[in-house]
Amino acid sequence: MISGWIALLDDLATLTKVAASSLDDAAGQAAKAGSKAAGIVIDDAAVTPRYVVGLAAERELPIIAKIAFGSLKNKLLLLLPGALLLSFFAPWAITPLLMAGGAFLCLEGYHKVMDLVRPGHADSKEKVQVAQTAEALENERVNSAIRTDFILSAEIMAITLASVATSPFWLQAMVLGVVGAGMTLLVYGAVAVIVKADDAGVALARASQASVRALGRGIVLGMPFFLKMLSLVGMVAMLWVGGGILIHGLHELGVHAPEEAVHHAAEFVAAIVPPIQSFLAWLVGAGIAGLLGVIIGALVDPLANHVLIPAFQGLKKRLGRTSAD
Repeated sequence: MISGWIALLDDLATLTKVAASSLDDAAGQAAKAGSKAAGIVIDDAAVTPRYVVGLAAERELPIIAKIAFGSLKNKLLLLLPGALLLSFFAPWAITPLLMAGGAFLCLEGYHKVMDLVRPGHADSKEKVQVAQTAEALENERVNSAIRTDFILSAEIMAITLASVATSPFWLQAMVLGVVGAGMTLLVYGAVAVIVKADDAGVALARASQASVRALGRGIVLGMPFFLKMLSLVGMVAMLWVGGGILIHGLHELGVHAPEEAVHHAAEFVAAIVPPIQSFLAWLVGAGIAGLLGVIIGALVDPLANHVLIPAFQGLKKRLGRTSAD
């Protein structure tokens, strides 16, 4: 009897070790996949605060909470099952879809570059709609943010899926879920802090201690510069990540020359300064990927404006007429 209990405890200990190892593996895979989506996360954190501009201060956090909840539904209820089905039934489509997402990142990064070169050029393409009530404006902002988030979330989940494409099905599901929930909490937690930083700065600026008042004034004055810097970092990261996805995707599809050329260029430059050769190799690779991202974005822009968007709008109109009939 005692030997049986000992054997059972030994089996439980073994299963616990396996489970812990599996959780460690899932956490490691999630961290690896999440780091590859850094450009999207940074850009999302930089862009989202604009959705609460002009609204009442007391509605800022509730609006961000609504957007975060919509983002979580996008990732866990729509994109995660879709990614798992894709992995199970059409794994061959992961790389092409990931490259399409990379091209989208390049396009977004290119638009941000053009905003720097020609400030306000994108404003002429946007139609400004004035809501009649504060509630309608809030709903419009939330819905717009969730639609934008869906595209960015799809790219995050695609990058994650590509990172664990050869892993067991259960591990793919776990990593996708961890990354989806973790990225949502990270992005919108950061957005909440950014949005309320001004209020915190104003409160600190009214404190009795001079050092605290100076800190508060520094926060208030520094936030516009911080947001601009965050947007700039997001732009560079999107171009670097998008270009890198396309280069690696071509390699996966059998076109090895671009990735090999980047690798040789990085090695050549890194050899010039051996003490920092690892950093130089990364910097050269990221720089080439970012430059390629700008070029790809410039090529995709007319295709999107004159072919893809009109085709999508036409499809929406036809579907609308069909549903009305």
